[in-house]
Amino acid sequence: MKIKQTIVENNLTEAFLQGDFGIEKESLRVDKEGKLALTDHPSGFGSRSYHPYIQTDFSESQLELITPAVDSISETYRWMAALHDVAWRTLPEDEWMWPFSMPGKLPSDDQIPIVKVEEEHQILYREELARKYGKRKQMISGIHINYGFSDRFLRALYEAAETTEAFQDFSNAVHMKLARNFIRYRWLLTYMLGASPHAEPDFYSVKGEKVEPPEQYVRSLRNSPYGYHNTQDVQVSYASVEEYASDIQRMTQEGLLSEEREFYGSARVRGASQVKDLVANGIKYVEFRSIDVDPFDPFGLSVESLRFIHMFLLLLVWMEDEDSSLEKLTLGNEMNERTAMESPFSISQYQEEGERLLREMEEMASVIGADQESMESIRRAQTLMEHPEQTKAARLVDLMREESYLELGSRLASAYKQTALEKPFLLRGFENMEMSTQLLLFDALQKGIKVKILDEQDQFLRLSHQNHVEYVKNGNMTAKDTYIAPLIMENKTVTKKVLAEHGFVVPGGAEYISAADAKADYWKFEHKKIVVKPKSTNYGVGISVFKEPAARESFEEAVELAFQEDDAILVEEYAPGTEYRFFVLNGKTEAVLLRIPANVTGDGKQSVKELVEQKNQDPLRGENHRAPLEKIALGEIEQLMLRAQGLDVNSIPEPGQKVYLRENSNISTGGDSIDFTDQMHDSYKKIAAQITEVVGAKVSGVDLIIPDYTQPSTEENPGYTAIEANFNPAMHMHAYVYEGKGRRLTKGILNMLFPELYEVRN
Repeated sequence: MKIKQTIVENNLTEAFLQGDFGIEKESLRVDKEGKLALTDHPSGFGSRSYHPYIQTDFSESQLELITPAVDSISETYRWMAALHDVAWRTLPEDEWMWPFSMPGKLPSDDQIPIVKVEEEHQILYREELARKYGKRKQMISGIHINYGFSDRFLRALYEAAETTEAFQDFSNAVHMKLARNFIRYRWLLTYMLGASPHAEPDFYSVKGEKVEPPEQYVRSLRNSPYGYHNTQDVQVSYASVEEYASDIQRMTQEGLLSEEREFYGSARVRGASQVKDLVANGIKYVEFRSIDVDPFDPFGLSVESLRFIHMFLLLLVWMEDEDSSLEKLTLGNEMNERTAMESPFSISQYQEEGERLLREMEEMASVIGADQESMESIRRAQTLMEHPEQTKAARLVDLMREESYLELGSRLASAYKQTALEKPFLLRGFENMEMSTQLLLFDALQKGIKVKILDEQDQFLRLSHQNHVEYVKNGNMTAKDTYIAPLIMENKTVTKKVLAEHGFVVPGGAEYISAADAKADYWKFEHKKIVVKPKSTNYGVGISVFKEPAARESFEEAVELAFQEDDAILVEEYAPGTEYRFFVLNGKTEAVLLRIPANVTGDGKQSVKELVEQKNQDPLRGENHRAPLEKIALGEIEQLMLRAQGLDVNSIPEPGQKVYLRENSNISTGGDSIDFTDQMHDSYKKIAAQITEVVGAKVSGVDLIIPDYTQPSTEENPGYTAIEANFNPAMHMHAYVYEGKGRRLTKGILNMLFPELYEVRN
């Protein structure tokens, strides 16, 4: 099969670059000293019986993070980042993920906990592994890369090849070539990416018997004879999928393997739950299992390494090598073990072959139009071929000459955890999505609900569990709402009329579609306290509040600002009292927030401008709704507010003087958030829930003006004015508040959508 020639002659280079990527990464849970954590798998991760992203391997202490299959390296890496954030933030405060493939400090064999699951056969299988290989080898962790060519490429290649064999047989042959050439040439990855030069003395024991450790540091203990491998009598053919399946089935029947999955080849062809079904269903992808965890990357595998691995895998199919003999596989295994046992500082004994492979890889990458980053990864590998002291293993050894293995591992793990905890309101990899969507994503990944990003810019997600599918937009817009609900809430005039018809207290006022008409009616409002706002807007944009009668100039300026945001505006009576945001979810008020307008407090030294700059340095503050609190601006509205107080941006307030920069209290315009859920009288919570029901919504942000939140609302004395009901209310401002208790409302959204997960399995 002349794949290279067929690709070039038929212009299939672009399709050749496309494939499906997936990563499985193992990590031991440890304490701050690098000792194995003996606690149960954290319950915060949800049930392992269905979790698609976070599992355990052999031991209860060994996490396994699993990305979905995606079609690009960048997408794969962002999933790795997100899953690590979920894992770090769910682990107990005193536990870390060990950043090495080789374990830290291990207890005695009888204390190493085998995974605790309900299925007895899963426990029996692991007990057999412990008996056969010993528990300590089971504590070795690694990276598994799952890769398969795109169906588009395979079908185009098949048609161009003009072969008489069936498409599935053709596809199987391509993937089998990929697998067997990986075994033959994987020594190059072990040289480049090997990162397990050392293990603690207590590792060198198999079933209680002491094993002599290597005399020097090596490139990769995990890939060496000290690693976790099948016994030498397990030999599997990669000549065809039929022979591959037959060999594994035969060895299972003979007892060489306790189960089919005990075959630990460095390349396993996948596509069916049972090996026998591979022949009928065909190979979908290949699982590559020989990659060490990279302690220099917070997610265990760098983007550069992943790009190089991709180019390496493409080369294995691009090259003309079609040898499918067992001798070839045996040679590849021997070369890999020898490479693994080399000193990290020595030139590879296979340097000549390595340089040839890299030249071929560079030529291939140029022909197929690989991106600049992939080309750079190849050039970096060429440098490493000549300078072994720059490889990961050598760099680790240099560090271990300054601090111990356990100290180094603990330091790196602590740094990675600290970074993950610094901004818990962001989900790395998905930072460009709005805050509430990020929080919902985090909770779904943590719980084990499958997530598919349908439209990232539009914040559209598909959530699923088994056969149950839900669609969510902007974090809380779901099929649970009636279609008309957001249309009612978007139109503030309609909202007021609907609420008034149902007996709720709303402010009086007028609607205008012409700035001239609104300005001409100034005489109606010149002696009143008023609010000027766009008819249909969120985030408090374009709203001006006058607690004292407004001068004509200020009124007209407020009208112009409101019309910048909409083609219709409202001028309403100002309701005295304090405004509170009620977050209503599924018939119940789940959170109440007091939002204090954007403000600064004087110190007698700094100007208003300087005080704003200082307050904006708070890590909870950001821009464009990418943080729980928005940075305070100094735009037209803020300067209008300052003038009303006899100030400007260069004024220096007195010590303790509170200067307000906005009249409206929206967090999105720089306000402070104070949780008021527990303090608020229940009668107002019920009113907010009733308002939400009237507009036909399951989720709403209801704004009430309340003079005294401690006094109950009654028919004779309602005690509130309903300002508006908001569809798609922000949730992040409730989760991370300026003051008080944070409320994780996104969990409530998931509970509403998937009650079977929360009511039964929590």
